[in-house]
Amino acid sequence: MRLSVAERRTDLLRAAVEQIEARGVAAVRIADVASALGVSNALVLYHFDTKEKLVAAAFAHAAEGDLARLRGILGRRTTAVRRLRAAVRWYAPTGQAKGWRLWIEGWAAALREPALREVTRELDRQWKSALAGVLAEGAQAGEFACPDPAAAALRLSALLDGLAVQLTSYPGSLSRARAQEWVDEALARELGLDRTALTASPR
Repeated sequence: MRLSVAERRTDLLRAAVEQIEARGVAAVRIADVASALGVSNALVLYHFDTKEKLVAAAFAHAAEGDLARLRGILGRRTTAVRRLRAAVRWYAPTGQAKGWRLWIEGWAAALREPALREVTRELDRQWKSALAGVLAEGAQAGEFACPDPAAAALRLSALLDGLAVQLTSYPGSLSRARAQEWVDEALARELGLDRTALTASPR
């Protein structure tokens, strides 16, 4: 069956993400992506021109999926506390979010690749903005006290990203259970709540 341009592009992006996860940004080649799908190098270059553009597009593709999942969690019809806890637990390195190895690779490569830096910066901006929005909403509704939602979102993100580096890059340095405890404690602290309030039934 002949694929449409959009379908072929999506297949190439998925293959690129898989190859980056397996080989790393520096080592991955156009030929690796082409081989994974049984297509020619020329076909990959037809869609993306250069390896740099392919890599940036692959990270953007991965980011779009993560952001869609995040919006789904934060858009649930329940309390802000429950939505925040679900989002933070999903995003945390102990949860079901993006492959952290991929994003650590992306952060490192972004230091040298302007196009990739823009992709990772935009993902970071949208994540913090979405989190800050629900923090502000919950504070306004009187669920908790959070005088500076933007700063709280930044602190939570910094903790989550740092734990991801520890758990992914240095296996055994920290248990997943302890990391999850710290995540819950940090969220409760930002909301001015006791940890038990994070799991309390909505009123």
